Amino acid sequence: MRKTYELRDLDCAHCAAKMEEGILKIDGVKFASVSFIMQKLTLEANDEDFDEILKRAVKICKKIEPDCEIVL
Repeated sequence: MRKTYELRDLDCAHCAAKMEEGILKIDGVKFASVSFIMQKLTLEANDEDFDEILKRAVKICKKIEPDCEIVL
């Protein structure tokens, strides 16, 4: 499954790159892209694990950029 989410208050391109790196390290992630310009997260993972992977991705993003919100 591949889904794209809007990001709010992502203020730093370097932070976006760090978020993407962190999300790609999650087991089960097939593809991840964090676009600073478009303010979007695209995530692809196995259907059965998607919700848990998304929760872990949200935690990674909050740790790197606390003010950034993933619009679910």
